[in-house]
Amino acid sequence: MTTIRRFYCNDLLRFASVNLDHLTETFNMSFYMTYLARWPDYFDVAEGPGNRIMGYIMGKVEGQGESWHGHVTAVTVAPEYRRMQLAKKLMNLLEEISDTIDKAYFVDLFVRASNTPAIKMYEKLGYVIYRRVLRYYSGEEDGLDMRKALSRDVEKKSIIPLKRPITPDELEYD
Repeated sequence: MTTIRRFYCNDLLRFASVNLDHLTETFNMSFYMTYLARWPDYFDVAEGPGNRIMGYIMGKVEGQGESWHGHVTAVTVAPEYRRMQLAKKLMNLLEEISDTIDKAYFVDLFVRASNTPAIKMYEKLGYVIYRRVLRYYSGEEDGLDMRKALSRDVEKKSIIPLKRPITPDELEYD
């Protein structure tokens, strides 16, 4: 049985094994604590039997006007719990909060251009590649900015792909 619940401070001491994947970005404790304090509704954990952390999602809401959006900062599932649709459940929760509570126009995320399994998963969830960000990851690997329009974006303007790649310094929000 899996429980999806709000992330707690003490979870920071228990989730290191989930971050062992080489494609998962790991941040310092103050980064996680800032998200937990500023956007607690966007930070959830999937917990399994024996209180094992199976995966988590953290994000935020940001932007202005028609760029007001939910952002997935990190979503990851421990390798032994993949292919159980946990990432989908976590993503759906963040999308629902972005849509109904914060009235965002879209949800976006960044993914390594080489991470084909993740890109395919996001596409199955309705995300499209909005733009390529050159050398986004550690100044070496390109990132893809993927987006999914929410109910407020009736005309789906937020997901019309850009024609040219951009550089990290051209990003509107960090």
